[in-house]
Amino acid sequence: MTDLIWWILTFFLMLTGLLGTVIPLLPGTVLILGGAVVHRLALGPEVSVGWGTLVVLLLWTLLAQALDLLSGSMGAKYFGATRWGAVGGILGALVGLFFGLPGLFLGPIVGVLAGELLGGKGILPAGKSTWGSVIGTTAGMIGKLVVGFIMIAWFLAAVWL
Repeated sequence: MTDLIWWILTFFLMLTGLLGTVIPLLPGTVLILGGAVVHRLALGPEVSVGWGTLVVLLLWTLLAQALDLLSGSMGAKYFGATRWGAVGGILGALVGLFFGLPGLFLGPIVGVLAGELLGGKGILPAGKSTWGSVIGTTAGMIGKLVVGFIMIAWFLAAVWL
């Protein structure tokens, strides 16, 4: 019975983590890694994964974090954003935190647009940079979601194979 409780907690953490790869403020892959660590500590090496698997999951987590940090700025930069746009995007993200879920999505977009306009770009080039930020952020979310699925599959394969 105790094992079942730990399995339920592990799956809850991993599924919440999977949601967190696309929902801001949930620490996505960190929760998936946390589920694997909880499973290992609670059930022991005889039933759970080895340290090698946990290291691999940690590396996947670090990759997902890098995707998260770089994707929006890389997309914006690819579409011609300047430092003004980057600073605006960061400030927009911080301000967006105070406005819940809509603010988390719209804050960086409005910030990049405002930064580019304040930096002297016209509306069309500023809009292009903003669009790049949206595309980059979306690509990063998809990448994190894929990494989350890989992590869960890796964990399950390591436990059951």
